[in-house]
Amino acid sequence: MKDPCVRKMPVSLQTVFIWQISKYFSDPQYYFQVNDHYVRNKLKIILLPFLHRGHWTRITEPVGGKLSYKPPINDINAPDLYIPLMAFATYLVLAGISLGLSGKFSPEALNWQFVKGTVGWFLQVMLLKISLHSLGGGDAPLLDMIAYAGYSFTGMCVAMVAWITLSYSYYFIVLCICLCMGTFLVKTMKRTLFAEIRSYDSSKYHYLLLSIAVAQFPLIFWLSNTTENYFF
Repeated sequence: MKDPCVRKMPVSLQTVFIWQISKYFSDPQYYFQVNDHYVRNKLKIILLPFLHRGHWTRITEPVGGKLSYKPPINDINAPDLYIPLMAFATYLVLAGISLGLSGKFSPEALNWQFVKGTVGWFLQVMLLKISLHSLGGGDAPLLDMIAYAGYSFTGMCVAMVAWITLSYSYYFIVLCICLCMGTFLVKTMKRTLFAEIRSYDSSKYHYLLLSIAVAQFPLIFWLSNTTENYFF
């Protein structure tokens, strides 16, 4: 007769595995609970963070005896994946238009733009994850990081429209977009993610926030420029 502990081991391992997956990936459906009102107001906060007069912290609610965050449809500060994915798709469309107007369009060129955008998104996620790990708070769900990093593509879309239609004003507009995206990410990280870390080095905390803001400038300049393929 088998030991009961041995019989229960696969179930325990399965439970631990599911817990680890949910810990880092959360519930994918949560990130798509949006409506038109949420999308409009979220875009205003992302592109014009200086005008946001509300709070930046996420709203919690009791679910199953524990506190959980409200979904995006009920909380403007909750992360979602709808806007980042739509912004990324729009970014590729605008990249194709820009390549076509410059006479450089080809399937290969558009494919490289897709790779470039994916690499830029990955670098942004890694920047946020490394910042959290540096402060001892690396347990934030991965999908949260992907969502927050993906919001940068909304600003990049505006930058690419400026590149296509207002070539002489492009650099000024991009500087404004970089400043807005940096402000949005700093306020989000400060009030939403870093707020969950109980103790940290305050000097390191400010340097990390500054590095997140500064990193938006080369990233957005690089991704929004389709005529000069630096590194690619």
